[in-house]
Amino acid sequence: MPARILIIEDNPAGMELMSYLLQAYGHTVLLAPDGPAGVALAASALPDLIVCDVYLPGMDGYGVVRHLKAHPALADIPIIAVTALAMAGDRDKLLSAGFNGYIGKPIEPTSFISQLDVFLPIDLHALIDPTARTHGDHPDC
Repeated sequence: MPARILIIEDNPAGMELMSYLLQAYGHTVLLAPDGPAGVALAASALPDLIVCDVYLPGMDGYGVVRHLKAHPALADIPIIAVTALAMAGDRDKLLSAGFNGYIGKPIEPTSFISQLDVFLPIDLHALIDPTARTHGDHPDC
């Protein structure tokens, strides 16, 4: 059974790459281009996992996490920060703010799916073995 994964990302190229990879591995993808849209879509769709940029228009990733973790029906959904923040202490700051994990940008296509699978129940892991994929199927791979 595929996972339903919400991507909250304002960069079209980043959103396209993450969406492509997730769909290629059997997941259902939901897309939101900003914080408020992401919070609203999470509340209506109840995804299995949320991938969220930190710097977003309308409401940053920290605001998204605060809103979602405060909502009883959404509080247990894992939220993974996908961000270029790479300074010492940034990872700890993100985890302290309520993110369940952190993936640095630019994402690494060969490990992105396995990095997310860690936060999903085993029955929602990717349907296709990531090592079976070949590069070149997407322009950014």
